This record gives sequence, structure tokens and C-alpha cells, in this order.
Amino acid sequence: MEKEKKTIKIAAIGDLHVRETDRGKWKDFFAAINKVADILVVAGDITDTGDEDEAALFVEELKGCNMPLVGVLGNHDYEKGRHKTIKAVLQEANMHVLDGESTIISGVGFAGIKGFGGGFGARMLSRFGEDMMKSFVQEAVDEGLKLERALSRLGQHRDEISKIAVMHYAPIPETVEGEPLEIYPFLGSSRLLEPLQRTKVMAVFHGHAHMGKYEGETPDGTKVWNVSLPVLARQGMQYPFHLMEVEAVEEETAGAVIK
Repeated sequence: MEKEKKTIKIAAIGDLHVRETDRGKWKDFFAAINKVADILVVAGDITDTGDEDEAALFVEELKGCNMPLVGVLGNHDYEKGRHKTIKAVLQEANMHVLDGESTIISGVGFAGIKGFGGGFGARMLSRFGEDMMKSFVQEAVDEGLKLERALSRLGQHRDEISKIAVMHYAPIPETVEGEPLEIYPFLGSSRLLEPLQRTKVMAVFHGHAHMGKYEGETPDGTKVWNVSLPVLARQGMQYPFHLMEVEAVEEETAGAVIK
């Protein structure tokens, strides 16, 4: 007997850059999300300076948002080298923080990475020259491999599941258009696109490119959404967040991280 599908509403945001002076700033924002969405996805840069106190304030502001939470960390969350502590703070609030892992919530599969830079297409940096340059390129390669593993685990769990990729850095140049050309190599990498070309996903969420474009597509037509808060704010929304509806077979459990 075929299982009945249910419409799942997913809210996505990135680049909140929460500061310790933000107490009370986000409560109405998250309350608005809570009214319309079933799942909240955060595409990195939760904190402004990579401090665990900023992450704790984010968690406090979230208290009225009683829905499953999925997210990845961004470069700002790594700034002070306290990303593991930040991840632990978020996990204590029952957020699925993905770094090469997957999770399934309400029949929707999420695979997440931070990602990294390196540039796009024919202008993408190659692993050649000085050791420092090779290390820079290798970081993007490693992030791409982590995404591929995360997506493959979702496929092993159930082939027909709706899959969404979450990352901080951009996998295509279209959604960073508007940023200075000189910084494109630091906004994302086509190496993050490669796993998406091999495993079908229904959508990609990323942030990081504050001056970029809201919407783009991979070469095979998969929608890519730049959900950076400054980008969403330019869309004229009262409360800037991306909302997407997904038809999915809802799981009985709230989801667990698949490593």
C-alpha cells in the first residue's frame, strides 16, 4: 500500500551573524517562522565573531520556535576556533548540525557541509604550485567529498526520499552575482557542485554571498537558493526567510543524524 504524502514547509535562512547585543532582536522573527513552517534550516554564520556566547543567545532567541532545526556552520562560526563548542551549544538545543552528515526529518533528507572557496568553472583554482595553494584547493575537494558521502547515505536509506543539500559557500556562480569579481574565489567553488550532479537533489540552500542573487540553477536544472539574510531582506519580505513546500512521506521519528 502506497504511503500518503504530506506537504512539509521548510524555512531557510543564513548569515544571521548574531551578536551578544542582539538580545530580544530575533524573537519576533523566529515566531513568524514558527507560524508557517514545519522545519527550519540555517545555512551558516549563525554567530558574528565565532563566540559560543553568541550561539547561546541564538538558542535563547529560538525558544519560541518549536520545530525541528537543521543547519551547518559558516566561516564566521570558525573565526575563533571555537566551532566545536558552538556546535555543542546548538546540539544541546536539538539542532541537527551537519558537517558531512545527513538527517531525515518528516520524510525530507538533508545533507550538509560548510563548503569552501576556490572559484567556479574554467576559472576554478587547480591543485598546483605552492603547498599553501594546494592546501586551499584540497579543502574544497574534501568538502565536496563530505557532501557526496552525506548524499549517498540518504540514497542508501531510501531511494525515493526528497533530498536537500545545505551549505554555507555557494556551489554555482549565478547566486554570487552582484559581489565583486575579485572575491568570487572566496565565495564558493564548483567542486561543491560535482556531488550535486551525481546525486539528484530537489534544492540547494547556501548563504555567505551577502550581495549575491536570490535564485539560480545548476546545469541540470536543480534550484539553488541564496538564503543569506541580506539577500532575503532585499526581496521586500516583512520577515526575510525563504519558504519552500515539499511533498514527502512523513517519517514516524523526528530524525537522527546519519554519519
